Amino acid sequence: MMRALLPTLLLLVHCSGPPATPAPSPPPPDAPSAAPAKPSSKEDIPPEASTGYEPRAAVEGSKHVAAAANPHATRAGITMLRAGGSAVDAAIAMAVTLTLVEPQSSGIGGGAFMLWYGAADHQLIAYDGRETAPRAATEDMFLKGGKPMDFLDAVVGGLSVGVPGELRMLELAHRKHGKLPWKKLFEPAIELAENGFELSPRLFRLLARDPFLPKAPGAGTYFYTPDGRPKPVGTKLVNPELAETLRAVAAGGADAFYTGNVASDIAEATQRAFRNPGRLTAADMGAYRPKVRKALCGPYRRFEICGMPPPSSGGTTVLSILGLLQPFDLGKLPSGGAEETHLFAEASRLAYADRDRYVADPDVVPVPTEQLVAPSYLQQRAQQIDPERAAAGRVEAGLVGAKGVSRWADDQSGDLPSTSHMVAVDSAGNAVSMTASIESAFGSHVWVRGFLLNNELTDFSFVPREDGRPVANRVAPGKRPRSSMAPTLVLEGGKLYMAVGSPGGSRIIEYVSRVLIAVLDHDEDAQRAIDRPNVSNRNGPTELEPVEGWEDWLADTKVSLEAKGHTVQVRDLNSGLQAVQRVDGGWLGAADPRREGLVLAD
Repeated sequence: MMRALLPTLLLLVHCSGPPATPAPSPPPPDAPSAAPAKPSSKEDIPPEASTGYEPRAAVEGSKHVAAAANPHATRAGITMLRAGGSAVDAAIAMAVTLTLVEPQSSGIGGGAFMLWYGAADHQLIAYDGRETAPRAATEDMFLKGGKPMDFLDAVVGGLSVGVPGELRMLELAHRKHGKLPWKKLFEPAIELAENGFELSPRLFRLLARDPFLPKAPGAGTYFYTPDGRPKPVGTKLVNPELAETLRAVAAGGADAFYTGNVASDIAEATQRAFRNPGRLTAADMGAYRPKVRKALCGPYRRFEICGMPPPSSGGTTVLSILGLLQPFDLGKLPSGGAEETHLFAEASRLAYADRDRYVADPDVVPVPTEQLVAPSYLQQRAQQIDPERAAAGRVEAGLVGAKGVSRWADDQSGDLPSTSHMVAVDSAGNAVSMTASIESAFGSHVWVRGFLLNNELTDFSFVPREDGRPVANRVAPGKRPRSSMAPTLVLEGGKLYMAVGSPGGSRIIEYVSRVLIAVLDHDEDAQRAIDRPNVSNRNGPTELEPVEGWEDWLADTKVSLEAKGHTVQVRDLNSGLQAVQRVDGGWLGAADPRREGLVLAD
């Protein structure tokens, strides 16, 4: 296989220990004294802060590999693999550690989706640890006077908190695929929580731009100085509360979290939140169950692409984008060039139109999943793509269903870009691609027992009906909100070829799709593909990412797209991709230069 390499970016490193990582650009020594202004709408919310764009080296190993969004988490994962653990063991250790070291993005107070691949029989299993709405949830809970709440007013506080699903899902996956004792998987996180870890530049930047967290009970004193400034970069954060919580779960399993004192404390913190008291109860906690679902797979070129089925829209929409591009020979076009970018944006526009109308919790509403990704449907829908001209304005969703008439109204809600992705491949060739989230940066801002609770209920549509038609993704008791998380596995001849995923809110789908096209159509290695500027079109303007070193690409692509009728916006598009790719002699791991991720391999 040919792999395009940039020597300065993609020095392949064979390592048995942690490689040196580039130092992030230092932030200002102190946060501004004034609180940041509150964005007026969801679209005004800036993307999650990056650590700057620091080139990463691809990492190769012949035995096993782990990659996560924070070096502490990756080290926890590789420790489990070196101890003979499975890919699931590594993923659990990484996810639990991220609760501590990347608290703004994911953790045991949130949910996750996991794809597992078994090398022995080429089996795929999709684990759904998505949060659920409490029993007392109602479809109008985010309306005030009949109008949708201001988005950030809804996010912060107890009303947005769903029943966390991550730990129950991790426990279920461990029972089926774990090799090491459950208790051992918590050791790295507990040790860090007790002894402390250094506050990173990325976490500092996020703390500095948050207008609510300094006033949040518990979290405010943990992250900020008494005068409301973020604690300086390098401050050692010690979290004995979280260490105690993790010890309880390590000893007693997920029951220690979902029943008893921890569950009661979570319910009380939600109901007595400093803003927007919530509806979650201890009974809701005890009733939570993860789901085992069939992975959603479809063809692309000579590969099989597998992702999460609903309630995640990740799998359906990634497959839709790729299926819509199937008629176009992208391999003959310049990789990431203006012509390919136009086709990608137009395919994304069509795929997001279908996503917004049809995808929701399949256990509550009928989702035409198989029809949305059927090659025959996508081939017909691809005829709407004009290689020379952008669609005028928003496009309509396709008519999917037995009667050819949509009963659903479009859901215009999105999800915020504060999530985390991790990948692991063990010595037996088993693999995990897992995305975890608490939704917005710092979730609901509700702090309990050393961790933050999610605000995933704001992933539901605030408006339950439009023009007399129900919105599929409206709130309902026990329902799982639609997600954009897209943990993805690529198979070639039934064997694992690649595992990839990203944070990034509703743009996750495009971040993952863009990397797949670069690797599968252009034979680029995963690190080169991740390094490329991001592109987005969620059935609206086409967004281009400014990246140092890619200025000519940005200028040329913008002019070309505008000539084809695109409305082009230039903005930060801070993905956080992690990937593993099969190469001669083993595996190549890649991490996003936009964040502080790390790959380790042996």
